[in-house]
Amino acid sequence: MAIIQGMCRNCGSLIMFDDRDGQCECVFCHCVFPSSEAVEIFNNPEGRTFPNERYEVPEGNSKHNATRVFSAESLEKQIARDELRRANSEERKDNEFEVQAKDVKAPKKLVIGLWAGFAAVVALILAISFPLYKSRTALREDIEASINSVFDGVVTVDTTTDAEGKFYNGFSVFGQKCQYMNAITTESLTEQDAIDVYNNYCVLRAEKIGDGSSDIYSGVKVKLYCAGGYYTVTGEQEAVNVVFTEDEGTEG
Repeated sequence: MAIIQGMCRNCGSLIMFDDRDGQCECVFCHCVFPSSEAVEIFNNPEGRTFPNERYEVPEGNSKHNATRVFSAESLEKQIARDELRRANSEERKDNEFEVQAKDVKAPKKLVIGLWAGFAAVVALILAISFPLYKSRTALREDIEASINSVFDGVVTVDTTTDAEGKFYNGFSVFGQKCQYMNAITTESLTEQDAIDVYNNYCVLRAEKIGDGSSDIYSGVKVKLYCAGGYYTVTGEQEAVNVVFTEDEGTEG
């Protein structure tokens, strides 16, 4: 078994994964795709475009990534690929499957009726989902603006954004109620460090939500990727649970 590196086809970030795993996952944007494709993009990034779409965290406990402290050579390669990604980020591939007006053969009244029904369904969905999306986005942005309070005095995490300002380099906040946070550092962390970061995030999130909930830990999960593996921290009624998963690539 060996840990190999690839490149995310969605956001262009560096990915580390087990060579026996047919799938890989980006720890920043949560895009899951074939490992062979990640290796191919890493080795031949020229001409690639990165759509920077948002993905929800995959369901279940399957893990398709690994982390470790990167060598100077790896970082230099990643910097070069980041520059290429930024240069190509505005490019978009045309939709090859777009339906043209000339392709529609149905009677005019039927077409109008179908479009009217479709528009009504879309309007209903937007009426329900847009306020939820707006509220979630506002909460995430409020948390991101104060995220330094989560890491200060505990661990060093890169809280700057990429050139487009779409993704943070060292952490991500996601979930319908921003109940999930992932962060990455090259430092070695203790279990207490992981608990401190978790507590800080729960306090910050509760402060931004501002609903007076007595259990600020319910449903919150934090993953801290560090030298040697990663910590998964959860909690319920102030009972914090910490699990460390060792990076198999560092054994021996």
